[in-house]
Amino acid sequence: MRKRTLAAVLSAAVLAGVMTGCGGGSGTDTTTAAPADGSAQKTEAAPAGEDAWEDAGAQGERRAFPAGTITMYGTGQPQYLLEYFNAWLERNQDIAAGITLEMVQTEGTAQSRERITMTALAGADDDLPDAVYLDPVNIMDLSQAGLLRDETEYLQPYLSEFVDGAANDATINGKIYGLPDAVRPNVLFYNEEIFKKYDVDPAMMDTFEGYIEAGRQLKEKSDGSVYLSYVSPSSKTWRYWGRRGLMPQANAKIWDDAGNVVIGEDPGTKLALTALDTMMQEGLLLKSEIMEPALYDAINNQQVATFYIGAFWDEFLRKNCQAVSGQWRVMASPVFEEVGTTGAPVSTYFCIVNKGDNTYAELLEMMWHDFHFDIESRNAWVAKMEADNAPYSNPITKSMLEDEFWKEPSEYYGGMSFREMEGKCLSNGSKNLIVTPQDAQADEIISAELETYIAGNQSIEDAIANMDKNLKAKIGQAEIIQ
Repeated sequence: MRKRTLAAVLSAAVLAGVMTGCGGGSGTDTTTAAPADGSAQKTEAAPAGEDAWEDAGAQGERRAFPAGTITMYGTGQPQYLLEYFNAWLERNQDIAAGITLEMVQTEGTAQSRERITMTALAGADDDLPDAVYLDPVNIMDLSQAGLLRDETEYLQPYLSEFVDGAANDATINGKIYGLPDAVRPNVLFYNEEIFKKYDVDPAMMDTFEGYIEAGRQLKEKSDGSVYLSYVSPSSKTWRYWGRRGLMPQANAKIWDDAGNVVIGEDPGTKLALTALDTMMQEGLLLKSEIMEPALYDAINNQQVATFYIGAFWDEFLRKNCQAVSGQWRVMASPVFEEVGTTGAPVSTYFCIVNKGDNTYAELLEMMWHDFHFDIESRNAWVAKMEADNAPYSNPITKSMLEDEFWKEPSEYYGGMSFREMEGKCLSNGSKNLIVTPQDAQADEIISAELETYIAGNQSIEDAIANMDKNLKAKIGQAEIIQ
């Protein structure tokens, strides 16, 4: 029975690409690709950390765990998490003596899912990781195959201490299969100096109509040298502009409540993708691949005025665009007046893998707990990350968010507190698209049509029609899981 279920998941894994992966354990998106042969990269353990990091007390019985290696799968730049977790192990030598941590970097959460599925299907449970950072789509696949630990009983006492909805996207049929790691809003980054230079009021960007109008004014007043934003010629346009951005904000739908394909006639989809089309047709978007040097150069040369994107973009700006330090600001995403909600949050989860007798399951729960509730150690780690221009995400526990540390001003944002703004931008957020087991394959189909559109080889109307036709032909009805 297990083999049959795993075979079904493996089939989905083969069909799925890596485009649906959300940010990994750091709350960021992939920045370092896996090797071309598809093999995973192993990141060496980081130093133990600073002496100031004191243990607030792990939860549960203080029993010693056997020496050995804990293996995690993570995406983005998971090596930075090692600095926190290795320090935790050092502080808790009474229960973790002789335990080392290995972080295996994958290209995305979809690749993590594929590796876990194939390893389990081969019956090599000892080779499975102990934990993995996942997004909702891949949690659904692996939980259905029985490969993720049910964390419902463990997590229930803590749920009220997290921001609203922190566990929602890991809850399937009433059971929770992932411990909340990050909940990051979609926000609007803008270069205030550019807006001042061309006398354009950034306040108009409260709505998408105003956002596009700001782009028109910047283009006209700069003689075409300044773009409102960017567009990727690859799958990342669907990932960032579509699934995580415009679509949820427009209350768009790929499937109806019964799992039928409705994207072709859905008014929300038309609203979302028509906005993108307007920006494209009016030449307001610089065609440039995201997270690549050419785009960073354009930012540093003040050619790109805004980014409508997830809060994770903060890390990439700080690391790659120091020439414009102090110029950037952040505000809530523009709203479609027809809908009225701001950017949808993106959640990631820390999932413990079912691998027979998972020796370190309880220890991993302790480590996860302190990451979210030990304010002193989390703040010290974040301060180091910011000093190194390294990734980190806002806390998702109410007690930690109330700490004054998370309201400190940032030089990069001209004295604005980016941390505080990120927390504020979680309010009035849009609901994410319905997640189904078919979404990984659906994303491939939808993205391919958008890529053809961006290349100039079809209209947006044709792209939407082809999405609808191909989804119906290749998938048909999706499975809606509550």
